[in-house]
Amino acid sequence: MANFFTDNPDLKFHLSHPLMKKIVALKENDFEDKDKFDYAPLDFEDAMDSYEKVLEIVGEISGDIVAPNAEGVDAEGPKIENNEVVYAKGTQENLDALVKAGLMGITLPRKYEGLNFPIVPYIMAADLVSRADAGFVNIWGLQDCAETINEFADEDQKMRFLPRISRGETAAMDLTEPDAGSDLQAVQLKATFNEKDGKWYLNGVKRFITNGDGDVSLVLARSEEGTTDGRGLSMFIYDRAHKAVKIRRIENKMGIKGSPTCELVFKDAPAELVGSRKLGLIKYVMALMNGARLGIGAQSVGISEAAYREALEYAKEREQFGKSIIKFPAVYELLATMKAKLDASRTLLYETSRYVDVYKAYMHLSEKRQLTKEERDDMKYYQRLADFFTPLLKGMSSEYCNQLAYDALQIHGGSGFMKDYPIERIYRDARITTIYEGTTQLQVVAAIRGVTTDGYLKRIREFEAMSLRPELHGYRRTLIGMTEEYEKAVKAVVAVKDNEYLDFHARRLVEMAGHIIMGYLLLLDTERDDKFRNSTEIYIQMGRAENRARAEFIANSSLNDLGQFKQVQESV
Repeated sequence: MANFFTDNPDLKFHLSHPLMKKIVALKENDFEDKDKFDYAPLDFEDAMDSYEKVLEIVGEISGDIVAPNAEGVDAEGPKIENNEVVYAKGTQENLDALVKAGLMGITLPRKYEGLNFPIVPYIMAADLVSRADAGFVNIWGLQDCAETINEFADEDQKMRFLPRISRGETAAMDLTEPDAGSDLQAVQLKATFNEKDGKWYLNGVKRFITNGDGDVSLVLARSEEGTTDGRGLSMFIYDRAHKAVKIRRIENKMGIKGSPTCELVFKDAPAELVGSRKLGLIKYVMALMNGARLGIGAQSVGISEAAYREALEYAKEREQFGKSIIKFPAVYELLATMKAKLDASRTLLYETSRYVDVYKAYMHLSEKRQLTKEERDDMKYYQRLADFFTPLLKGMSSEYCNQLAYDALQIHGGSGFMKDYPIERIYRDARITTIYEGTTQLQVVAAIRGVTTDGYLKRIREFEAMSLRPELHGYRRTLIGMTEEYEKAVKAVVAVKDNEYLDFHARRLVEMAGHIIMGYLLLLDTERDDKFRNSTEIYIQMGRAENRARAEFIANSSLNDLGQFKQVQESV
């Protein structure tokens, strides 16, 4: 019997963060549901106990069902029968187990048959499922689409669609098209309003749609005739029961093979407008994508956990030259660095999740009553942090995920290149994390605002001022030195007053900020539990070296040097 929650005490550590008291208080609104629903918590301790019990169930299903099915699902994959996606046998078993356990609609309000959990335990569940099978989390985790419906749809739509998801129906977000990948402003799928019957109809093609045959789909479509940019796009709900969409094919992917990635053809498909026209991309998709990026952060951490554990186990068992390879410096250094990156990714994941939790709880609370000025200011503070940290999380955690998968396979040597070991599948599954829901390069475009507006620096200063045990002050001094180096680099780039030059150095600056922030988060974790000290020391040492190299590159570069790199594209 394997349980992926109870075998990892780091998860309970992050679940018990001090900010959870505030999050639970806001989410439960003075525990107003305790007299309406028999499963609603009575107080903070009762709520936390519920989260732990549910996560134990997720951990058990992940360890005993999802993980053992992963290899078979990877080999079998989904298929199309009678214009419907049929999951691999193991995928359906996974889904049935989680639905039977009531683990759909986790974050939805209880009146829609959800559990009304905060984001943190939901993301933790995604972390667990991802460790078991990164492809399957793309099916189960798309229940996150329900959050967008809950935020922006009208009450009638909520009552009709949200309970269905809570009961186990699947979801999808249909955004990408053959000629509109990262550039969603170029979406051309047409939405036409029929005056006679008062309904919207969709026509066009969507491509690379994860779980494209989901029961409830959110579709981005062009509702304003004659427009060519994002202002002409609206969001729609499509119900698969209408059977007006043809599944042209399931893509044959490198990894996450159990997750059906579909090309869809909409032909007079009836749909319902969500919210207001023209806000599909500008407002609704941005909210949807931020949730998805948080989910990819959880997926990246789950894959990193799986990769690290596979590498550690193999290194202990594999003998060369008369001893286990874990005893060789080249191997134990690699493992220690992997663990530091894993711990850094996980602490950034849950810090970001807590920011999202607070501001979203305030947002939903504002629908019930008027917020005080202090509450509005608090909401804005946490929303700003969430906006800055989400692209940083997605970018850093997915890059580390790929690095850990690479290093884990390297520790396996030639054996890892064979399908005899799970690391071969994990390595392939990891690769997509830096690509979908916005590539690392696009995360940098979003995150650079945190650099140029001093958003990251202000949070770093807040971390810097937090109390620490005397024996941890040395780590803080190192981080203060890294911060000074970062400030100097930012000023040097901004002083040039050239947007292309800023874009050229954007990734370097964002990663410098990331190393400092993740170093501080690990340090604060160590303040609470000394077991993180080793990862904190290794990560800060690594971050200091990485930042020094980036700072030196920036200090020795100029606009003239930019021309050397541009010559490459001009010579093609």
